[in-house]
Amino acid sequence: MTRTPVQSSNIVSIGYNPDTAELEIEFSSGVYRYADVPADQHRQFMVSESLGRHFAAHIKKQFACKRVELLPVFVAGEPCHEEAP
Repeated sequence: MTRTPVQSSNIVSIGYNPDTAELEIEFSSGVYRYADVPADQHRQFMVSESLGRHFAAHIKKQFACKRVELLPVFVAGEPCHEEAP
């Protein structure tokens, strides 16, 4: 799913698939996919004054979710052991 980068202290990017009504949110700690999210809820989220407040009030406990990707955490000064793509 393609995600759009956003300006937020904790949310990195947001994607939405209208065919499956899935909302995908990339947080600094990982990527989560929320099921059965209406398209108008996604639109309201994207134009909200505060993404974090909107997420907490209207998405977090209202829709089933699953973690779809755990983002690596890099510590300054430690080597990266992953292969480059």
